Amino acid sequence: MAEAAIGVDIVEIQRFEEILRRTPSFAQRMFTEQERAYCERSSRPAAHYACRFAAREAVLKALGTGFGQGVGRKDVSVERDPNGRPRAVLSGRALEIAQEKGIVEVALSLSFTSGLAVANAMAITDSARPKPKATKQDEKAMIAQSFRDARSVLDDLERVSIDDASETAVDSDDLQ
Repeated sequence: MAEAAIGVDIVEIQRFEEILRRTPSFAQRMFTEQERAYCERSSRPAAHYACRFAAREAVLKALGTGFGQGVGRKDVSVERDPNGRPRAVLSGRALEIAQEKGIVEVALSLSFTSGLAVANAMAITDSARPKPKATKQDEKAMIAQSFRDARSVLDDLERVSIDDASETAVDSDDLQ
C-alpha cells in the first residue's frame, strides 16, 4: 500500500432527514451510542448524522475497502478529540485491515452546508507521518554543537601548524 491514501464522500442531508424520519431505528443500527448522543444534541441532527455516515465511507475508501470484506456498520465511528476535532475510530475488521496495511492513523475532516455533508479521510502509515518540528531548544543545541565542531577543527588546524613549525625548526637546526 502507498504511504498515505485518501477517501472522500458526500451525502445529501435532506436524504438523511428522510431516512431518519421513515426509519427511526436506522440511527440505532448504524451509529454508536456516543455518535447518536452527539448528533441529537445538535440543532441539525441529520446534518451531523450525514457527516458521520460520509466519514465511514471516506475512511473505508482510504483503507481501500468498503462495507464488504467483513467490515461491519460500526467498525468505523467518529469521536471528537479534546480539542473538538473529529477523530476516526476503527474497530473489528476495519481495524484489522488498517493494521495489515501498516496504517497508524486515519486523519479526518468533516464539513456540511445547508444541503451537503462531506468527509475527507487520509490513511497514514508511520513512514508518512509528519515528523515533529524542531523546538527552539533543539535549534540551540544544534548551534552549540556546530560551534563545538568548528572549535575542534580550529584546534586541529592549530596543532597541525605547531607541528609544522616544530618540524621546520628541527630541519633548520640540522642545517647548522
